[in-house]
Amino acid sequence: QVQLVESGGGLVQAGGSLRLSCAASERTFSDYCMGWFRQAPGKEREFVVAVGRSGRSTDYADSVKGRFTISRDNAKNTVYLQMNSLKPEDTAVYYCAAYRDMGWYTAPKRSGYDYWGRGTQVTVSS
Repeated sequence: QVQLVESGGGLVQAGGSLRLSCAASERTFSDYCMGWFRQAPGKEREFVVAVGRSGRSTDYADSVKGRFTISRDNAKNTVYLQMNSLKPEDTAVYYCAAYRDMGWYTAPKRSGYDYWGRGTQVTVSS
C-alpha cells in the first residue's frame, strides 16, 4: 500500500503561482503513474493532470493546460504540480493519487487510481 502526503497549498491572489508537492512512501515509486485531482465545494472531484512512470508522458485537463505543469523526481519519490496564472476557479482541495502500471512508456490514465492523499487546500482570491 502507498501512502501519499501533499504539501504546498495556501492562499494566493489571482495571477499568482503556487507549487504543490506529493511525497510517496513507496520505495518503488517509479512503478506508479501519478495524478493530481481537485475538488471544489459543491462540486465533484475532477481530474487535473497526470504523469507517466518515466515523467515524460503527461495529460492535462483543458482547464489548466498552459498554466499548470506536472513533474516527478523518482529519486526523491515525489511528484510536483507547478501552478501559474492562478484563477479564483482554481480554488479547491488538491489531491495526489497513484496507480501501479506495468509499462514504462504507457500514457497515464484519468481514472482508476488506487491510492490517494488527504489533500491540500488551494485558495485563490480575486
